[in-house]
Amino acid sequence: MVRALRHAVVVGAGIGGLTAAVALHRRGWRVTVCERAPGPSAAGAGIILAPNALRAFDAVGFDATSVAGHAVPAAMGLRRPGGDWLNRADTAAVAVRYGRPPLAVYRPALAARLTAALPEGTIRYGTPVTAVDDAHGSPVLHTPAGDLTADVVIAADGIHSVLRRQHFPAHPGLHYSGETAWRTVLPADGLPELAAAETWGRGERFGVVPLADGRIYVYATAVVPEGYKRADPRAELLRRFGTWHAPIPALLERIVPSAVLQHDLYDLAVALPCYHQGRLVWLGDAAHAMTPNLGQGGCQAIEDAVVLAHLLDGDDIPAALATYSQARHARTDAIRIRARRAGRIATLTHPVAVAARDLAIRATPARATQRALDDLFNGFTLPAATATPGRA
Repeated sequence: MVRALRHAVVVGAGIGGLTAAVALHRRGWRVTVCERAPGPSAAGAGIILAPNALRAFDAVGFDATSVAGHAVPAAMGLRRPGGDWLNRADTAAVAVRYGRPPLAVYRPALAARLTAALPEGTIRYGTPVTAVDDAHGSPVLHTPAGDLTADVVIAADGIHSVLRRQHFPAHPGLHYSGETAWRTVLPADGLPELAAAETWGRGERFGVVPLADGRIYVYATAVVPEGYKRADPRAELLRRFGTWHAPIPALLERIVPSAVLQHDLYDLAVALPCYHQGRLVWLGDAAHAMTPNLGQGGCQAIEDAVVLAHLLDGDDIPAALATYSQARHARTDAIRIRARRAGRIATLTHPVAVAARDLAIRATPARATQRALDDLFNGFTLPAATATPGRA
């Protein structure tokens, strides 16, 4: 018997939601994506796709290197504000150990490439989902444009997930990390070839990442009170980082204040008890918001999406969602906790603690540093689908 075309509604057109939509579309699902924003965002910054995310994309036949025509490794090193290196990753060694180096791309370009892999009209912009009812195993989504029905609803509605708050009302919500972050993308014209690096000071960090399209993704963080914001972000960044090592001052001079994104950094205060309820399932920041200290937020959303689509290849949707929740919960929550701990180390402010931290980083052998990434970069797997008779 031919199985009827099943319908998935994805709430949110971020990287995780779009990856889920592409993966399900390629498995024969009819997909609708409801996105609150009125259209694709022209603003954005970079995203580093670690080897685990690239392998997840491979599993659904999506070539991330096609986003900008050629791959640029984003192997990272750590520096001090004066310019000396605390450690440096060997790009060739990273590629050998994990099959490929990380890839740094412009986030809006990646989103556009994923969107292009979907049928026209899949994404409904300007369509916020205000609530989902699933009392009888047939989800109904409420939007200002009318109700939608689906076989499964994928909540990829981000760190401030409306659906998470609705369905987990007792959850404490988000935890402020103590840091705010500035991000932008700059032209590289006239600059020498730059190495990807993050520089750690006292409660402040500055990152430089060459992108695959030839531009430079820069970001900075600082320990400040929640809600801290200045009218001129360029002046604020120059005040904080203008005396740091080259090429940071030259990059700061290129900043256009209106193109700088600033966001306070949060993660979930505690883990959700599970990632599904009925036929509603959460992924990415909606499920396990984490700070960006390990560069795994977007990567874990991609993993979530690919694992979920793989499991939904079967007929029993409730069983597939339960298997997904079980398969993803421990890995993503462990990474959330690890990212929070890494942030505490990176944001030390006391001079003695900072000196001890830097000494410890410098003294750690490169092989030990690399081994610490094995569970992140080699941790993506596709779980066995639950064999179920009949159709859900």
